[in-house]
Amino acid sequence: MKTIKIGNTSLIVEQCDITKEKADAIVNAANSHLAHGGGVALAIARAGGDIINKESREYVQKNGPVPTGNVAVTSAGKMPSKYVIHTVGPIWGEGEEDEKLESAFYNSLAKANEMGLKSIAFPAVSSGIYGFPKERCAKIFFKTVEKFLEGKTTTLELIKMCLFSKKDYDIFVKVMEKEF
Repeated sequence: MKTIKIGNTSLIVEQCDITKEKADAIVNAANSHLAHGGGVALAIARAGGDIINKESREYVQKNGPVPTGNVAVTSAGKMPSKYVIHTVGPIWGEGEEDEKLESAFYNSLAKANEMGLKSIAFPAVSSGIYGFPKERCAKIFFKTVEKFLEGKTTTLELIKMCLFSKKDYDIFVKVMEKEF
């Protein structure tokens, strides 16, 4: 685990299972229809139970698909966290991927802050089945967190990047050490 402080907020990179995090909210790398069929989204839907799929379907029926870079919120079901902030990251090759990924990270942080949450845990959004290069994802994540916290009062005391594999963890730590 690697930790730094930015103002009053701790930023942690850890190799862990996001579905077991006790953060107020965990972030789901979702598709625009909130159909949780693979990767992190499937793991979260399985761990949280049917309520996540039910609330996701209701959200899309009421509001339509979630645009890339935007967020939707559901409960966390059976997981220890309280909420799931579903964000839609870009598919590598669709165009303007960096800006869209920055929006996905930023809007997740903004939603958590708007909700008055103290802690949030992220996966490496878009860097799995969507093919976004992991090192590039890491750079965008850290720059976005720094931009979000810059000169702003926030309720967030803890922001965590939760990486399932040791290889991904090592990539994020290397980038973190360069950026900070």
